[in-house]
Amino acid sequence: MTENSEQVEKLVVEGTKRLLARATDSRSLGTAALCGRMRSALQKYLLKDAAEAPAESVNKFLDAIHADDLCLIVACELGDERAWNDLVEGHGSTVRSAARSASSNEDAAEDLAQSIWAELHGLKARADGHAAGKLAYYSGVGSLGGWLRAVVGQLAIDQHRKQSRFVQAEEEPEMDRLSRNSHQNDHVFTANPALNPEESLASERAGAHVEQALSRAIAEMAAEDRLLVKLYYFDGLRLREAGAVLGVHEATASRRLSRVHADLRQQVATILMNEHGWTRSETDRSLAEVISHLEVDLEPLVTAPTLDVNSSGAG
Repeated sequence: MTENSEQVEKLVVEGTKRLLARATDSRSLGTAALCGRMRSALQKYLLKDAAEAPAESVNKFLDAIHADDLCLIVACELGDERAWNDLVEGHGSTVRSAARSASSNEDAAEDLAQSIWAELHGLKARADGHAAGKLAYYSGVGSLGGWLRAVVGQLAIDQHRKQSRFVQAEEEPEMDRLSRNSHQNDHVFTANPALNPEESLASERAGAHVEQALSRAIAEMAAEDRLLVKLYYFDGLRLREAGAVLGVHEATASRRLSRVHADLRQQVATILMNEHGWTRSETDRSLAEVISHLEVDLEPLVTAPTLDVNSSGAG
């Protein structure tokens, strides 16, 4: 570490301590939880074009970061239930207002607003185990409300582009594909006609392996998780509505659905590797492609056994 980088690091740590001191609610966070975000913001917005910026400029930049907003978002990333509830309750009206401005009608606005919470939390996990959602992009440089409006606007643009091109998202979630495919009439694996007979047979066997593994993985899910999958993917309920059935907040339902999605994919991959001899590279390369060609009727699997929703808690 050079002398300059050591000085910058010292300023970041000191600036983070000052941010925590001026926050009205630090969310029980320490400097370690925030230093990385502060450092990234500094590098992106100030030091990128002024690597030798004086300490006065660095301190001024760090002290302008929105303390409460940044603490709230970092706490949400770390799985703080109270922080998530505060985010949804405190900024729900902002998200809905932005969604109305970006949508052609009230139903479209409601769908867009509901989609935001899953986008913020994320359906995939980073290497550190935390969800890889859009919350990671909030730097605290601008207000959280303004940033959320920008996220809503960008999501609206992305959805419009996908709909206008009649194509699926580049990384359409497996559960979304399965839900779409489950409503088709012929629940069989469809081989690619361009394949030669040997390739077609291998592809069909791979599809059968995935279908079997998927059926087992869903059968082994907790009853409440299966109910959530049924409500969201098969009954068409929004996260807020599914959460109400389960007795939990929509933010909790979003996180739970993200976990179910990740657990299901991991369980299927484990079965394929341990019982069918797939390698990790084969699994990573082929799983999404094979699933996209499966037409599996999963509804019987996710509807039994019946769950007494009145006994569910706010998990």
